[in-house]
Amino acid sequence: MKMKNVLLSTAAAASSLFAIGATAHAATVTVKAGDTVSAIAKQNNTTVSAIEKANQLNNVNLIFVGQQLEVNGTANSATTTTQTNTTQSSQTTQSAPVAQTQSQASTSTSNYSNNGSDSDAKAWIANKESGGSYSATNGQYIGKYQLSASYLGGDYSAANQERVADSYVASRYGSWSNAKAHWLANNWY
Repeated sequence: MKMKNVLLSTAAAASSLFAIGATAHAATVTVKAGDTVSAIAKQNNTTVSAIEKANQLNNVNLIFVGQQLEVNGTANSATTTTQTNTTQSSQTTQSAPVAQTQSQASTSTSNYSNNGSDSDAKAWIANKESGGSYSATNGQYIGKYQLSASYLGGDYSAANQERVADSYVASRYGSWSNAKAHWLANNWY
């Protein structure tokens, strides 16, 4: 127990020194629950594209708690978080994502609020996309929300479809209501 405390104290001190001494050097951020690439980019005065390139991300909508991301921001102080858990979530390789417009939404799955309006919009999209069926397929698009198979990472369960759909919509549109508005304008979301 004492060894763990010593290691954590040392890591915290090193992290503090790094944050104080960081100027134009690349900073590393540890992904926390609820983080999105767009929110991390905004906090570090950089762009989603810069983080995507620096970390060779195949899918900017798929990051994991504990994952280390290099941010090449121009902020005066770099934000660094100490990772206290030595095990990291395993990452699955994804195929190239669908072309996207980047949203500055800072909403994420863990703090995502599915209020009445968003709940209605989510149900509306599911009905338009698949008639509400988790087993619907259309080429590379799978399930209730017709997500790209690459987003689902081989797990087509209802729980994973819900989780991935909420994450996708939160990072791309900020809310299901905004996703519905996009769908109405473009016939897709």
